[in-house]
Amino acid sequence: MSRKPAEGVLIEFIPLGDYVKVSAVDPVTGVEVSIVGDRSAGREVLERTAARKLAYVLSKRQDKPKPKSQSGWNF
Repeated sequence: MSRKPAEGVLIEFIPLGDYVKVSAVDPVTGVEVSIVGDRSAGREVLERTAARKLAYVLSKRQDKPKPKSQSGWNF
């Protein structure tokens, strides 16, 4: 995936007391990641951290070879 991680990423903030859960979803693949951070860290920092984690997970998934089907057909 050659696009920037924050480009087109869906972000959700869920306050949990002094902390906030931030979820980032890639709308193309449907991959979702979450982080939990201090509310005082600021929205931009938390959003950027979640987007970076999503980019990391997507890059790891892209590096894995696709399993071959037992029938010999690779769809």
